[in-house]
Amino acid sequence: MRTDAERPAWRDIAHAAQVPPEGAWRTWLLMGGRGAGKTRAGAEWVRELAESGAAKRIALVGPTLHDVREVMIEGVSGIRAVATEGMRPDYVASRRMLVWPDKGACAGAVAMAFSAEDPDALRGPQFDAAWCDEIGAWARDVETWRTLAFAMRLGACPRVIATTTPRPRELVVWLAEKAERGAGGVAMTQAGTRANAANLAPAFVAALEEDFGGTELARRELDGELVSDVEGALWTRAIIEAHRGRLEDAAGLERIVVAVDPPGGGGPNADACGIVAAGVKDGVVYVLADATVRGARPAEWGRRVAAVADAWGAGAVVVEGNVGQALVRDVIRAACGDRVKLVMRHAMAGKPDRAQPVSALYEQGRVRHVRMFKELEDEMCAFGAPEALAGRRARSPDRVDALVWAVDELTRKARGRPRVDIL
Repeated sequence: MRTDAERPAWRDIAHAAQVPPEGAWRTWLLMGGRGAGKTRAGAEWVRELAESGAAKRIALVGPTLHDVREVMIEGVSGIRAVATEGMRPDYVASRRMLVWPDKGACAGAVAMAFSAEDPDALRGPQFDAAWCDEIGAWARDVETWRTLAFAMRLGACPRVIATTTPRPRELVVWLAEKAERGAGGVAMTQAGTRANAANLAPAFVAALEEDFGGTELARRELDGELVSDVEGALWTRAIIEAHRGRLEDAAGLERIVVAVDPPGGGGPNADACGIVAAGVKDGVVYVLADATVRGARPAEWGRRVAAVADAWGAGAVVVEGNVGQALVRDVIRAACGDRVKLVMRHAMAGKPDRAQPVSALYEQGRVRHVRMFKELEDEMCAFGAPEALAGRRARSPDRVDALVWAVDELTRKARGRPRVDIL
């Protein structure tokens, strides 16, 4: 353990996600990628509470008791390692308890170790603070959290920090959705691995990005994002990931189109203009680009469509013309001229009904994304599910609409669909 003179103040070197949020929160959810400094943040938060006298009875809850001791307490970024000189607590293994020195503000402070494998062990004790580590790996996550909640009854404002890699487990999703809604006293900070690069081996981040960049795993484990499926959605991340391609796979495409789902109005709160480019080769559709734009005026999104069509050498622009057909046609013609064929479609069925055949093509491996399209894939994996299950009011699925029009156009002939062009 370094002396205080040798060690910089924690708040001076911590990155933004490691600093407790402002406001009257009761739960701080810290989601981070591998090596993002989650353990250090949790340990420093506990240290500050104990050494200042702000908390006297603290719960330490990890996936297993072994994890609590080896990572949260004795780890290189654990509580004992970050302790201020002269205030280092001792771990009493027989009591599963961390005990601070009986002097100064920390006198009387203790932290008790618990495993998420045994929620009932939390019945009886009471606390004014708790650090819950890797809640995404807890075997009995919801039951453990609920039991702990009844034990948080000491002090003026009992608080919990929950640190985790963002796995889509029920507890993690529930807390994240509360934080996004500003509900339930939950505040959230997030950090990717890069945020803590100064404290990691130089080759660590580069090697992981080279091996896993552009995948769902990288979004979760490196970027610290919560990536989850929604029950009832027409697509799952597993299906998209299983058939993900590369740009070089799309060489020699037989036909390329840009599909457009125009916004119904204007302004910053209007729906986005969905713009997706795709091509087909040997019966397989390759999704090439998602150039969707929000808050753009008609002339602006028209120019964006033209730019995407030129960049990919598209032979046609496919546009949904259910609303404002004349305006949409004029906007595309003004931007693209006669360089591409304009195909206007009228939706005869609802969005889910139109999307189901396209979803089936994904399951058959006949649609592949040439890279990660984060916003599009998030929208796909929530599309078709009831809003209540999605956990929030859903925006119009403009990216998915454009995707469906693109795939439908490129596979229409093979599926024997009748074709109606309105030019």
